[in-house]
Amino acid sequence: MHSQKYLFERMLAPAGIRINGNGPADIRVRDERFYARLLRYKNLGLGESYMEGWWDCQRLDELIYRVLTARIDKKIVGGLKLLFPSIAAVFLNMQSRMRAFDVAERHYNLDNDLFMSFLDPYNQYSCAYFDGTGDLNEAQVKKMDLICRKLDLKANDRVLDIGCGWGGLAKYMAEKRGCRVTAVNISDRQIEYARETCRGLPVEIVRKDYRDLDGCYDKIVSVGMFEHVGMKNYRTFMTAVHRCLNDGGIFLLHTIGNNESRIKCDPWIHKYIFPNGMLPSIAQIGKAAEGLFVTEDLHNLGPHYAKTLMAWHGNFQKAWPQLKSKHSETFKRMWDFYLLSCAGAFRARDIQLWQWVLTRYGTTQPCCR
Repeated sequence: MHSQKYLFERMLAPAGIRINGNGPADIRVRDERFYARLLRYKNLGLGESYMEGWWDCQRLDELIYRVLTARIDKKIVGGLKLLFPSIAAVFLNMQSRMRAFDVAERHYNLDNDLFMSFLDPYNQYSCAYFDGTGDLNEAQVKKMDLICRKLDLKANDRVLDIGCGWGGLAKYMAEKRGCRVTAVNISDRQIEYARETCRGLPVEIVRKDYRDLDGCYDKIVSVGMFEHVGMKNYRTFMTAVHRCLNDGGIFLLHTIGNNESRIKCDPWIHKYIFPNGMLPSIAQIGKAAEGLFVTEDLHNLGPHYAKTLMAWHGNFQKAWPQLKSKHSETFKRMWDFYLLSCAGAFRARDIQLWQWVLTRYGTTQPCCR
């Protein structure tokens, strides 16, 4: 046990992190089994042991930022258990039609009150755009306005929103730009909420898998959904969009992404937050779009996501007294770890947020920003 602790002390020292120190990024270990668990299960062990109260940190986001910036995560070799998801991802389609509903059931169909407690009035569960503002609500409106400008939305446009969440963007496009919007989703709770919030607007909310998309649209947008598509389906997704986009139309893809091409998600995120999730690389997206689309613009908003997640976490903390009657303390620690570790990862530039603007061949280049 002491040798394991000494090993971690040496690894963490270059990042300015101490075991049982008093600094904001220091780890305070409450259960000595923490060291062996982390060595054996790596990221999964780190998150699970935090959920169970084996360790604490005053600024978890800062801890993750320092660990990733110093590349300490690369020095801990994962156990054999972590190899199994990788093997499965190679041979199986982890985001097949059958598995596609896993994330809807286990994440997006959670109590709507939970999400509404920390999101903005338009319920945007995606990166905001803090352009000249520090306010989350204003930054989310700026994000939606940026999307509308990149799509060059006009009042007579027919728009397809793939993976519409709680309908906030569809509502905004219909209200502010006068568009007719068809929005698709597979989460029953989100669909029910979206239909209510878009009542009276030219918005149709449809329960449909992206593989079954049909119709013709002038503009297509997908925000925060491509992370659930998976590498075996990237081309299928792009083909479906191409099939539905009119000549001269514009497609905007808003997605979290990896700096490197990978075949699986972080094991803790996969188990507790987004089952079967997978973050694409620029190379993977480019290959999927090759021969179908012209890339007009690629915009990295990654640093804005760190700010978004910190704002969500602040709201979640304020709302917890009203939420704790429905959720356990372990659930709260899980949610804290999710929001803060992701904030640290974006701040460290370990993961990115991209907006791609794509057009069909022969389209006049749009003004993208």
